[in-house]
Amino acid sequence: MDQIALIISTTLMYSTPLIFTALGGVFSEKSGIVNIGLEGMMVMGAFAGAASGYFLGNPWLAFMIGGLAGGLFALIHAIATVSFNADHTISGVAINLLAPGVALFVSKMMFDGATMTPTIPMENKIPRPLNGLFPAGSVLDTIFNSYATVYLAFILVLVVWYVLYKTKFGLRVTAVGEHPGAADTLGISVTRVRYAAVIISGILAGLGGASMSLAVVSSFRPTLISGQGYIAMAAVIFSKWRPQWAMVACLLFGFSTALTVFFGNPELPFVVNENLLSMIPYIVTLIVLVLFVKSSKAPSALGNPYKKGER
Repeated sequence: MDQIALIISTTLMYSTPLIFTALGGVFSEKSGIVNIGLEGMMVMGAFAGAASGYFLGNPWLAFMIGGLAGGLFALIHAIATVSFNADHTISGVAINLLAPGVALFVSKMMFDGATMTPTIPMENKIPRPLNGLFPAGSVLDTIFNSYATVYLAFILVLVVWYVLYKTKFGLRVTAVGEHPGAADTLGISVTRVRYAAVIISGILAGLGGASMSLAVVSSFRPTLISGQGYIAMAAVIFSKWRPQWAMVACLLFGFSTALTVFFGNPELPFVVNENLLSMIPYIVTLIVLVLFVKSSKAPSALGNPYKKGER
């Protein structure tokens, strides 16, 4: 039972950055803007969060700075795709190439040539709100004594669902993603809605990256994100652009990472090659995409540029 509790706890921990980022992907793509740049925005969020956490000593302020860093790179993506009608995929790939370079360059400038940020003290990491509520070492303590970002991610799923389906802004995001010309004729500013959706997307991806460097680990390093933005993109496709199902997909991918950690335990009676273990999350991602991509119906205007006045 203890091992099952440990797997559940690890699943929740590693699902959290994916949930933040996948929710961002849902926002952007519901408005018609493909955001492959989620990976780069996570990287910037992870670096900005770790660096801010080290210097400021306030995990929540550092967490917000990480979100803003992701939002800044999302703004670049929005300018390219919305204002200049650049190809969404090319712009996203450019973000993914630019962000790690910027993070490493700034890291070397700030930390005497180091590509890693210094380790954040335990007391300056994201807190565990239920710490001490359950007996230490118990099953409930193992499962629920998680970082606050875990609970925040699940709350955000409800918030994003409500915003997208129950508010005027959310309905406008959907309308712009399905038929921007019709939305334009009704007086909805396609440009403003798409800018807002993409920037929100970047902020959420930045929060996902910051949750990695401020909770899951205690620093930023070049390999910290390593494809999680792409896994979040797969979760968006699997979910058919619905936040609640994006959460389910992220839990599945988080579970695959938890299995990697579990089977990597040297105390097990058998040994699994570490290279095979590191492949598990990506193999699961590929299988999910193969099984579900054909049944996923993307927003009608996804990836299509729009100029005011077009129908």
